[in-house]
Amino acid sequence: MTQRSLPVPDGLVGERLDVALTRMLGLSRSRAADLIEKGAVLVNGTVASKSDRLLEGAIVDIDLSEPDAGPAVIAEPVPGMQVLYDDADVVVIDKPVGVAAHPSPGWSGPTVVGGLAAAGYRISSDGAAERQGIVHRLDVGTSGVMVVAKSERAYSSLKRQFKERTVDKVYHSVVQGHCDPLSGTIDAPVGRHPQHDYKWAVVRDGKPSVTHYDTLEAFPHASLLEIHLETGRTHQIRVHMSALRHPCAGDLTYGADPELARRLGLTRQWLHARSLTFEHPGSGERMTFTSEYPEDLRNALERLRSGV
Repeated sequence: MTQRSLPVPDGLVGERLDVALTRMLGLSRSRAADLIEKGAVLVNGTVASKSDRLLEGAIVDIDLSEPDAGPAVIAEPVPGMQVLYDDADVVVIDKPVGVAAHPSPGWSGPTVVGGLAAAGYRISSDGAAERQGIVHRLDVGTSGVMVVAKSERAYSSLKRQFKERTVDKVYHSVVQGHCDPLSGTIDAPVGRHPQHDYKWAVVRDGKPSVTHYDTLEAFPHASLLEIHLETGRTHQIRVHMSALRHPCAGDLTYGADPELARRLGLTRQWLHARSLTFEHPGSGERMTFTSEYPEDLRNALERLRSGV
């Protein structure tokens, strides 16, 4: 059935239209926004915008007749992307900065999915066509270790492990200033920024988000932290550290000092997925994979150690 007419549930009164559609119909946020922009969504018989807030008693009409093809996967080599481990179930890679996990609207750069396809890897057919095999993601501006499912059993197993929070995700980040205390836990809900769609923020109605951190090294104007994620929200580390007023160095989107970024030679946030530990979907063995710092982060860290 391609035509749907739904009353706004009580729990979604006051919510943005695009967010409400993702919860009512299980659509991706990009798919919901695309339908709204094409005029395929009416609220009380009137074309609406994605940021419109839903009122109590409203009726939402949706035309789903147009298929959701999703962005095309382009098989092209990704310079600098290294394979750390490969077998019949999983491939573990070291993702360079400037590479997205999978294609998405508005992104025309390289992707992990496209890079693996160009290298001849067959990944799981589970998941949306443009992100098959992807069980977790790293931001375009974040480098480090990432696992991709090659078999259907691996996809199911890894998705379950991430959902149940049994995967150990360790990041290293240079943040501005010194955290007080030097080790701690940030437990603050993260959701869409109320004013800026491209950002996230600590908001009252956000999703539960927990970040644990330990200070590894302290410098005059910054600190190197080891961070363990209990949850995995979009931009979680960047948002939580910014909320503490210790943004990741170089992260101008979340309030980092541009002068410090310049002195350190940073053109992105100093944030690296250092290691990933999960249960192998076939053998059940607990496996850990580690990624070394890439050149830009290593150089910035050396400048801090030299007193820049």
